[in-house]
Amino acid sequence: MEGERARDGSTQSVGTVFITNRECPFTCLMCDLWKYTTDESVPAGAVDRQVEIALSQMGDIRQVKLYNAGNFFDDRAISPGDRESIAARLGHLDAVIVENHPKLVDHRIAEFRDAAGTEVDVAMGLETVHPELLPRLNKRMTLSDFEAATGRLRADGLHVRAFILVRAPFMSEAEGVEWACRSIDFAFSVGVECCAVIPTRAGNGALDALASAGDFRPPTLASLESVAEYGVGLGHGRVFADLWDVDRLATCPGCTTLRLERLRTLNHTQAIPESVACDCRGTGAV
Repeated sequence: MEGERARDGSTQSVGTVFITNRECPFTCLMCDLWKYTTDESVPAGAVDRQVEIALSQMGDIRQVKLYNAGNFFDDRAISPGDRESIAARLGHLDAVIVENHPKLVDHRIAEFRDAAGTEVDVAMGLETVHPELLPRLNKRMTLSDFEAATGRLRADGLHVRAFILVRAPFMSEAEGVEWACRSIDFAFSVGVECCAVIPTRAGNGALDALASAGDFRPPTLASLESVAEYGVGLGHGRVFADLWDVDRLATCPGCTTLRLERLRTLNHTQAIPESVACDCRGTGAV
């Protein structure tokens, strides 16, 4: 449960449902969500039941994120029957946000929106526009695929969110900031309405191995701040800094709490708050 800045400028209560279902077939390098999935498709009705239980516990929310460690329109993860039942539960909400891979964008999404009777946002992992590193992430998509999927969704009257990594693997700290900002530029240029900038995290096995080899380090809190400030400053759409477990990025006792509160304020107001002064400059080291 959290508050989130809505398109109309208000702050709305949002509930996030973490659905358990079949593992995503795309196996992106940086993803750790496979740890929360099953090897086989779950029984018919199981996902709908999870959503039903979650919604019953969330009280008066205005939006819901149905995050499923994969793709909402992967029929082997969420059956068409379950999606139909879930849609019938969502009409009282202002918006529903689902995750999906660009290559699984088709007519089913608009049909789901129509059945739900509410706005639908489709969140897709753009990750990075770096021409050499995007293929190394095993996204199994090109920037053209992402642009085409966004265009299809926009033409169908759907909204698009993009997930963007801050310091993807194989990048230096400066490159991580630069390419995250370039990725925001690209996302807005092709019709994305909202960008979520996510500090790349270890913990999935593959990134831990890259870290041991010197090919990956998480970004600093200062880098996350810089990318979020850049995106908000463009004024082209909403930009959110992903704050899940973000306190791992900084350990400075003098400023971490203030910096995190600053990022929450940025998320909620879509304005750039006054900077926090500290000798560590957001790196966590004084």
